[in-house]
This record gives sequence, structure tokens and C-alpha cells, in this order.
Amino acid sequence: MALSGAMKTELTQHLRDLHLPTIRECYMEQADKARKEDLAHERYLLELARRESEVRRANRIARLLRESRLPLEKNLETFDCKRLPARVHQQVEVLLEGAFLDQHENVLAFGNPGSGKTHLLCAIGQELIVRHGRRVYFTPCNLLVQELLIAKRDLKLARVLKRLAGHDAIIIDDIGYVQQNREEMEVLFALLADRYERGSVILTSNLPFSKWESIFKDPMTTAAAIDRLVHHSVILELNLTSYRLEASKKGKESKN
Repeated sequence: MALSGAMKTELTQHLRDLHLPTIRECYMEQADKARKEDLAHERYLLELARRESEVRRANRIARLLRESRLPLEKNLETFDCKRLPARVHQQVEVLLEGAFLDQHENVLAFGNPGSGKTHLLCAIGQELIVRHGRRVYFTPCNLLVQELLIAKRDLKLARVLKRLAGHDAIIIDDIGYVQQNREEMEVLFALLADRYERGSVILTSNLPFSKWESIFKDPMTTAAAIDRLVHHSVILELNLTSYRLEASKKGKESKN
């Protein structure tokens, strides 16, 4: 028996109170379908629950992608995985499963400029959000350092670190690319120390560890930073030629 007008109004209000907007929008359509196909009440309820769950998940993923600040054009579809060494390709496949986040492992990508480090890690970050619903945050290292420095000046560093701690992974792009002073590097070290064994750090760098003293300005701080990052980590060595350089050469060759 179909619901009366008053009952429909009451049901709509209950669904609004329960914050079930998708069921509110589609329950009549699904009810008509259930009657036509002679579906059991449980099948009807299952379809409504499935619709609500799918929409909620899609909305959550969209929100996580916005909040991540990831450059969404840098995804797996636009990354040439054939350029990766076999070992790195295997490492990436494992990382995409997301288990390293639960173990608070870090991912450190090293390689020459243009080797695709940023693109690859951004692609992994997006997949962690889309496949597993994880919270990921992307930031260039110089902007992160400035944010932390301002927070320290305003006596809000602890608050910012707590906010960042809410992310399963923080992607720090181009550490060491821009040289900062000692005070700036102290706040970066504070972040690394705060996330040690509590959250994953994913970073890219053109500099090998042997040159990181130029980043942290002090041998002891440098050793401590490297120790915290490497203790639980996956290291991706992207010793590749520049993707941009290859593309430029191919473009010139096609014109000749």
C-alpha cells in the first residue's frame, strides 16, 4: 500500500532529521521499482542503504581531495609508469595498498629534477584518498616552513602540529630545494619529531642524505632528522632522466 500524503511528509521529515538526504530523494522511485519487480522489503531497504552509502562516500572523497591540496592533474593516469625501474614499480604497487599508513612508515623519494618524484607521490596520495578514504595533505616544503614559522611566532605551533597530526600522511615536496635559515629548519624538525611513529611523512628531495646538513645547518639535528625519517621508511630511488627534457627532445624531433 502506498503512503498517504501525511505519511510521506512525516517520512521525509524523519529522513531529514536522520540526515539521510539520498534516501529522502530516491525512496519513492525505489519503492515504485520494488513494487513493479515484486522485490522483498529487505531488497528495497538494501538498495536505499546502498544508494545512501555510495553518495556519502563520493562526497567524503571529494571533500578529502579538496582538503588535501593535491594538484589533481598529477595522477596515475597521467604518470608514465613505464619509466619506473622494476623495483620502484613493485614498491609503488605495495604503497597503493595503504598498509604503510597504519604502520606509520615514511616514503622518501630521491632523484634528479624532472624525474617525476612529485608527480608520482601526488598520484599515490590521490589513490590513498580515493581507494582507502585516507586523509592526505600536500605542501611544498618552503610554504610548510613559513606556516610553521608564523605559528611559532604567534605561539600557535602546538595547535598547527595538532591539526597536521590529523592527517594520515603529509606530503612534503622539494625538501632542501630552497635553502632556509636555522630557525626555519628548527620548526621543520619539530614537525618531523612530532610525527615520528605517529603519522607518515612522504617527501621528495633532490639532495641525498649526505648533503642534508645544508638543510638542517647542524650535524646533530641533521642526524636526528634522518634517523626519524629512515627508521620506518620506504625509499624510492628515481635515478631517471628529466621527463621534461625527454618531452622537449621528442617535440624537437617530431618537428624535424
